[in-house]
Amino acid sequence: MGIAVAGMDSLSERAAMMRGALQKSQTITDNVVTILGSFDSRLSALETAMRPTQIRTHAIRKAHENIDKSLKSAEVILAQFDLSRQAEAKILKGPHEDLEGYLGAIDQLRSTIRFFSSNKNFRNTDAVLNQANTLLAKAISKLEDEFKQRLNSYSKPIEPDRLFDGLPNALRPSSGSPGNQGDAGGKATSHSHSEHQNIDLETAVYTPPTLIPPRIMPLLHDLAKQMVRAGHQQQLLRIYKETRSLVLEESLRKLGVEKLSKDDVQKMQWEVLEAKIGNWIHFMRIAVKLLFAGERKVCDEMFEGFDSLSDQCFAEVTASSVSVLLSFGEAIARSKRSPEKLFVLLDMYEIMRELHSEIEAIFKGKACTEIRESALGLTKRLAQTAQETFGDFEEAVEKDATKTSVLDGTVHPLTSYVINYVKFLFDYQSTLKQLFQEFETSDGTGSQLASVTMRIMQALQTNLDGKSKQYKDPALTHLFLMNNIHYMVRSVRRSEAKDLLGDDWVQRHRRIVQQHANQYKRNAWQKILQCLSIQGLTSSGGGSSVGDGGNSSGVSRALVKDRFKIFNMQFEELHQRQSQWTVPDTELRESLRLAVAEVLLPAYRSFLKRFGPLVESGKNPQKYVRYTAEDLERMLGEFFEGKNLSEPKR
Repeated sequence: MGIAVAGMDSLSERAAMMRGALQKSQTITDNVVTILGSFDSRLSALETAMRPTQIRTHAIRKAHENIDKSLKSAEVILAQFDLSRQAEAKILKGPHEDLEGYLGAIDQLRSTIRFFSSNKNFRNTDAVLNQANTLLAKAISKLEDEFKQRLNSYSKPIEPDRLFDGLPNALRPSSGSPGNQGDAGGKATSHSHSEHQNIDLETAVYTPPTLIPPRIMPLLHDLAKQMVRAGHQQQLLRIYKETRSLVLEESLRKLGVEKLSKDDVQKMQWEVLEAKIGNWIHFMRIAVKLLFAGERKVCDEMFEGFDSLSDQCFAEVTASSVSVLLSFGEAIARSKRSPEKLFVLLDMYEIMRELHSEIEAIFKGKACTEIRESALGLTKRLAQTAQETFGDFEEAVEKDATKTSVLDGTVHPLTSYVINYVKFLFDYQSTLKQLFQEFETSDGTGSQLASVTMRIMQALQTNLDGKSKQYKDPALTHLFLMNNIHYMVRSVRRSEAKDLLGDDWVQRHRRIVQQHANQYKRNAWQKILQCLSIQGLTSSGGGSSVGDGGNSSGVSRALVKDRFKIFNMQFEELHQRQSQWTVPDTELRESLRLAVAEVLLPAYRSFLKRFGPLVESGKNPQKYVRYTAEDLERMLGEFFEGKNLSEPKR
């Protein structure tokens, strides 16, 4: 119990001590708060006292910042004025001595104008801009003169020899003179090697000439760019067109290109016109693949970055030259049709087809639309005229009424002309395929060509049938038809026409040849063979007769003599006439002689053996038996040689 009381007293004392301590702590806190409150009052007073000083300091700092900014602006303006003065000095000096420096000065002047245009709050900005723009206008004017002078200085016509150097070897002429292009573009060359050349030309390499030196192009490009930026596109276009178009036209003139009207073409002799067409084909290839390709490259480099302007400049530079070339083609396509023009029409169509993809690529863009359409229009017109000429030729063959007389029954000029014509057609098979596709029908192009060829051959036969009726001697009629149809068959068999017309056509017409050969034998030799017949030799009354019981029993010697006389007379007449006739084919001539000999000689030998003794035992036997079988065989060897060109009696 005592321990408990003692513990309670101890706790009470400790509590009392803690209360005392807390009271002291509170007193100290209150004192600190009082002291801090007095500090706050003093700080507020100090801040109040320093505020004017702070305001003045901030104002001074702001003033310094404004001064720095003004100084920097002044420096920029002064720098612009300094650069502007430098640019002005170079511009006033002109572009001729230092073109690159001159172009840089123009760029600087444009930079100055942009600077003052975006900082119009400066004093006298408008005056500065007016002065700068006036100077820029003068600079661009001098730039135009410089562009014109430099373009003129480096634009020279291309000599033909340089153009020929850019052609593949197979197309280079033997002579560089404009008038001597036969080896490269003439009719004979294109006809003889048409298909071969087409194969070579697919991989042929053309090298367009350098029209303006490469070292000059960057400067001209920069000049053109400055003019475009100054809004002087029309002036640029005018200068470029006037300069380059004249140079291009002169290059073509040196090559040999002539400006010919439709009337000029109509008045020309065919031989002259044919040569000009051959040259035109050559000129078209050179113009498109070399000159126009080179001109396109110059335009693209000079106006790089301005595609529409490049296309427009190119179109205007080439328009006149293209027109001269295409107008000649149009004049030919629209001229009076005639069979001999078909092949040159095909040649012209062929070159236009060959150049089509390049024309489309070189003359790209909206500005060149009219040129592309003109070229395509000429291609279609040539195809149409060629197609119509085909029809004209077929009709002309059937209705040919030439009075050319073939007295000896040989191959008629019309036949050789038509066959050569057809053979030439097969040099143009790929071209004809394209041509037929221009006017598509349900038939394939191969069958179309076969159909056309068959119709032409049939038209020729029809005409020959009519011409054969001019002969009064039926034997000569059949000889004429035999010769001509044999010529047709032989020519077809030796050409590509055989594959197109087929074996059936060949065999059918060989049979026709044989039929005419048989008809010739029948008409020419039937009458003379009757002289060697036993019929009619029996004596019916007066006159001597032989009764020796031999083979000639009961045969009148007088009738036998008459038979020999008639035979001699007829054979001599046949020999005289038919040795003037002609069978030009050696194999056919020998075959026909053999066919006659196989009929005549056995009959003559038999007659001579049987009745010759009757005559030989009488007076003047040689008067009646003039020929041995060997004599006849020798004389048959002289038939169909066309020995005498004078008109025989018919």
